[in-house]
Amino acid sequence: MATKVKDPTELTVEEKLKNLYQLQTMLSEIDKIKTLRGELPLEVQDLEDEIEGLTTRIEKIQNEIVELKREIADRRATIETATAAIEKYKEQMDNVRNNREYDSLNKEIEFQSLDIELNQKKIREADEAIHRKTEELAASTEAVTERRTDLDIKKSELEEIISETKADEEKLRERSKNLEVQIEQRLLAAFKRIRRNSRNGLGIVYVQRDACGGCFNKIPPQRQLDIRMRKKIIVCEYCGRIMIDPELAGVKIDKPAEEKPKRTARRSTKKSAE
Repeated sequence: MATKVKDPTELTVEEKLKNLYQLQTMLSEIDKIKTLRGELPLEVQDLEDEIEGLTTRIEKIQNEIVELKREIADRRATIETATAAIEKYKEQMDNVRNNREYDSLNKEIEFQSLDIELNQKKIREADEAIHRKTEELAASTEAVTERRTDLDIKKSELEEIISETKADEEKLRERSKNLEVQIEQRLLAAFKRIRRNSRNGLGIVYVQRDACGGCFNKIPPQRQLDIRMRKKIIVCEYCGRIMIDPELAGVKIDKPAEEKPKRTARRSTKKSAE
């Protein structure tokens, strides 16, 4: 027959602490695996984001170049129209009947000439802009190529590490999930909150040299006695981590060797001769 799982709320404080410490041990092993991967996942993500940004930038530059070329084509068409109009007005000037018509045609020729000059200026500016954007496009395209090469290398390194550690991590995660159901939800939630707020990911620590194993602040003797008694959950008054005594955690603490009392040299007393 399968053994019935004990209700987490019915566990003794000693059992609760023991389960918590076992869970901490498993989670710390998972943390070590993540540390082994280092910054690679973040570096991969950053490179993917950078490539996406550069790709969007390239598309934008390409669209801007297309728009500038369209603008140049439109302005050249306007110049052709204006040039044809000037030729027409010049022909009409040969047949003017009075000064009024002559001045009117002359103004039209002047207006069309100014329009041609303006469009020629805008074409030169657009050509310069296309030149700049073409250089920018080449630099961005080269940057994308470099980033993709870096990304392939980083992904390969990450995949290699993951393949080496995946099986161990999955086993640890499965065991930790099975253990979590044996821990009271309120206590488990508090433990996870403490872990999130601690830099080293430790939610429960044992006493080391009369100090907290998390923040290394001294623990008063009476509080140490309470921890060894295992009658209630004790937290560090400085960092808030749950405390457990080393013996229950299964940790052997080497006691410092007691100092031998110093020998004092005896001085020989001479009896004074009378």
